[in-house]
Amino acid sequence: MRDEDRQTIRQLPLFSKMEEHHFEQLMRAAYAQRIPQHVDLIREGEPADFLYLVMEGRVELFSASHGRETSMAIVSPVSTFILAATIKDAPFLMSARTATASTLLLIPSQNVRAVFENDPEFARAIVAELATCYRSVVKSMKNLKLRTAVERVGNYLLRLHDKAGQARVVTLPYGKKSLASILGMTPENLSRAFGSLQAHGIIMDGSRVEIDDREALARFCKPNPLIDDPHS
Repeated sequence: MRDEDRQTIRQLPLFSKMEEHHFEQLMRAAYAQRIPQHVDLIREGEPADFLYLVMEGRVELFSASHGRETSMAIVSPVSTFILAATIKDAPFLMSARTATASTLLLIPSQNVRAVFENDPEFARAIVAELATCYRSVVKSMKNLKLRTAVERVGNYLLRLHDKAGQARVVTLPYGKKSLASILGMTPENLSRAFGSLQAHGIIMDGSRVEIDDREALARFCKPNPLIDDPHS
């Protein structure tokens, strides 16, 4: 593992306050892998043998049942996924594959659980991380149940606009098929939603979106901090 990667991991909220010797214990057991695009990493129902950290690239979390498949989330650097399954020693509830060529750090779950038992700061950080994940799930459910498809897309664009420092032009970070699945709609409905929103302050050009009138978009979509604010 590169020294800069180790320092980046150490600064993550999950690891920043834990005892140094416990951090080193996890890093000695961990290993990094460079994985090409579209490679399956885990399958739902399998045991959670490792905690994964995305160091570079993007990973798609997805689920499938009875011939249907849906994207659940896209994980970007630097962040973990399947922490809950690791701590509970439970089967994966989702599958994962690389959306782009990615560098991942794999930490054996048994080592994570052992340090969890013996490092109070690490345990508190894990509780905080899982609480954040739980609140994100609640917000996602509210987004799906309380908004129309067009409102979901519009509020997604507002959040993307904020992440880009409210630049006039933003680029969709991944394909429209994945975006439609994450927002709970078909690709056809997503296309219609983008078309509808062009009367409310946006200009579409492929994956490029110009926010021509943010106030008009916000008036129509009615953003709610209890759904859209990632820090609330």
